[in-house]
Amino acid sequence: MGPPRESPRRREVLEVLRAAVGPLGVAETAARIGVHPNTVRFHLDALVADGLVERRTAEPSGPGRPRTVYAPRPGMDRGGTRGYRLLAQVLLGGLAAQGSEARTAATEAGRAFGHHLIDPPPPGHRPTAGESAARLVALLGDLGFDPAPEAPGGSGPPRRIRLRHCPFLELAEEHGDLVCSVHLGLMRGALAALDAPLTATGLEPFARPDSCLAHLAPVADEQVCPAGT
Repeated sequence: MGPPRESPRRREVLEVLRAAVGPLGVAETAARIGVHPNTVRFHLDALVADGLVERRTAEPSGPGRPRTVYAPRPGMDRGGTRGYRLLAQVLLGGLAAQGSEARTAATEAGRAFGHHLIDPPPPGHRPTAGESAARLVALLGDLGFDPAPEAPGGSGPPRRIRLRHCPFLELAEEHGDLVCSVHLGLMRGALAALDAPLTATGLEPFARPDSCLAHLAPVADEQVCPAGT
């Protein structure tokens, strides 16, 4: 369920329904707000479409046809503000408290999550280095890193991927060692899920002022990049 679309009147209709002791019809809702029933009906239809309100059929108290009534769906109000960055800061702060183990834990968390972000290859097929790199670049693009692969001599599989955008920039500026470790682990996990013949050996945070640099190498040559995390 999403929040009511930007409409003060729609919010008002929803609040009237939430304050009522039972479901209300269009005319009752309109009377409580002081607007034309057609206006209320328009907003009720939108609230039903948004999943915030239920449309029901109520039996009449006397002779007559059943009438349509509306009631808010149970659940917490989803129209408020969000604080996901605060949550991330809390979790990163708790991870940082682990001291020397924090970066290892961050890398492993990223690696585990990277396994779930990419579809494995068909049975019996192991992608080439070029195919694996292309899949990784596509994944990083979907995640918002704006990747640019760099191949030695301009041909062959890339040995580096320049990340020109960080979707967690403010967090990386505050907890760079942990956030970048998550990114490195994520790349390693995705490549491992592909059974790729290469891995991410290191990540240079802000190798240039406008980008970070991920290093790739054949699995047999995996080693920690001196300037990486």
